[in-house]
Amino acid sequence: MLVSARLILYRITSAAAITTTNPTTTIAVRCLKTVASPTIADRGRGVSKDDYYATIHHISNIVKRDIYMERTLNKMCMSSIVNSELVYRVLRNCCHCGVESFRFFNWARSNHPQYDPTTVEFEELLMTLARTRHWETMWKVAHQMKSQDLPISPSVVSFIIEHYGKHGLIDQAVELFNRLKNFNCPQTTEIYNSLLYALCEIKNFQGAYALIRRMIRKGCVPDKRTYSVLVNGWCSAGKMKEAQEFLEEMSSKGFNPPVRGRDLLIDGLLNAGYLESAKALVRKMTKEGFVPDVGIFNSLTEAVCKSGEVDFCISLYNDVCRLGLCPDIETYKIMIIAASKVDRIDEAFKILHRSIEDGHRPFPSLYAPILKALCRTGQFDDAFSFFSDMKVKGHPPNRPVYTMLIKMCGRGGRYVEAANYLVEMTEFSLLPMSQSFDMVTDGLKNCGKHDLAQKMEQLDISLRGI
Repeated sequence: MLVSARLILYRITSAAAITTTNPTTTIAVRCLKTVASPTIADRGRGVSKDDYYATIHHISNIVKRDIYMERTLNKMCMSSIVNSELVYRVLRNCCHCGVESFRFFNWARSNHPQYDPTTVEFEELLMTLARTRHWETMWKVAHQMKSQDLPISPSVVSFIIEHYGKHGLIDQAVELFNRLKNFNCPQTTEIYNSLLYALCEIKNFQGAYALIRRMIRKGCVPDKRTYSVLVNGWCSAGKMKEAQEFLEEMSSKGFNPPVRGRDLLIDGLLNAGYLESAKALVRKMTKEGFVPDVGIFNSLTEAVCKSGEVDFCISLYNDVCRLGLCPDIETYKIMIIAASKVDRIDEAFKILHRSIEDGHRPFPSLYAPILKALCRTGQFDDAFSFFSDMKVKGHPPNRPVYTMLIKMCGRGGRYVEAANYLVEMTEFSLLPMSQSFDMVTDGLKNCGKHDLAQKMEQLDISLRGI
């Protein structure tokens, strides 16, 4: 019964076969008629984008869900619109359906002689089959590409090798690596890195180290990912000493990593979850007068703040700034949020003022944590003054900031100010939440401000059109 219903849904051979009780199918036929032009890519000539993408979506759903996909697609009579762009978009939409994508690709090739697949569709299908672990089918498609003299790009090969590695199929990854000449694909640094990643996934560090020696012998220059893959692998296995020795050896051979070795070690320790070791290494660096990379510093402080050690982050931030670290906007965001959460409001203000001195115009998520901390500690007058200052010097407050401020005012019994912010929101065309109105009106009534409460109720009604 379910199969029959599905077939009825997709029976769209002609408009005569459509009934008014099935609007989904009716829309699909209209879309097919609209896009049925010889130049589907030129959608500017009378073919709307909505119709085009609706058709892609409808075909993709057939590929994903219809047991009798080929028969349903044949009944749609869409030979005039099957081309490389359409096939690619459908394959991309069905990137987690390996067998179904393969069937659709074969249907498009066998039933439409005018369709000549390009490298783009082949490679999209290869990645889908690798993602869904249909390895044998993937190799069949690769040999089809070879028979048509279509090369496989290094990025696709890297994708496949890494998926082999994720599933522990290192022999297959090495086999693909060794057979690349047969597919007109060079062994680039990107591909070496992918095989290196696969070896590290199974903790074969000896093989990974041998691969790097071969890589250098063949004239491929290691890049940042080469170092980070191996260092991350060693750190995840608790082999920090080996990672450090590897970096020192590569440096002595003249292959200095694009970022400093200690930064790579910190990143590797963070990725492996060794937070205390990463903190100790950064502390050692700062004592010796070295400054970590700003990206590494951001990753470290974010991880440490999540663990609740905000004081350590603030102290470290002050130290590295004295040593010459140039914070970016992400640094300011992390530190302001962290300092505000533990009511280190003076520190949060210092960090905010430094960001302004560096030329950054404060945006809502940067000043909202300070605003909330001031309200939480009962400093409402300072909060209101600060908020007014930010409306002038920073980016305009958004709906979440107003909602938070109104909520904090309610908690502190400042219902008149909360009512004023509700009105202010409407002046900026920001629709307040109904819960905000309820809280403010109830609070005003309890305070004896019945006239103001009535005005708030009338404003709520007028805004919502009740």
